[in-house]
Amino acid sequence: MSRIRGRDTKPEMVVRSVAHALGRRFRLQRRDLPGTPDLVFPRSRAVIFVHGCFWHRHSGCRKASTPSTRREFWEEKFARNVVRDAANERKLRAMGWAVLVIWECETRDRERLAEIIGTFLSERDCELCATRGRRGGIEQ
Repeated sequence: MSRIRGRDTKPEMVVRSVAHALGRRFRLQRRDLPGTPDLVFPRSRAVIFVHGCFWHRHSGCRKASTPSTRREFWEEKFARNVVRDAANERKLRAMGWAVLVIWECETRDRERLAEIIGTFLSERDCELCATRGRRGGIEQ
């Protein structure tokens, strides 16, 4: 398990590449936010987590299998991960951040991924403009 990387994973790099291609700028791994989100869009107050299907238990995904040895250990570990993820998401939402979780298996289709990220960030920008009394980013 010591070889499991927590950052700069292939799925994370794909998400970064897509977000950058959309013209969005972001910060990486902000430790001052709960859960240390993978991508942080400060202007939009939005974060993206890139979760591995195995480690974070993507329901219905074939990659979310449980090892056959030491089954109790793994089930406890996975349960803690899921609870921690939910708590971090709740804390971020309470702080006014929008949260998007992208699963590892969703990173294969770049076009669909670009659509998901673009929609998420556009909707968030519209919400912020409405609360600040702006329209289209121009003061009225």
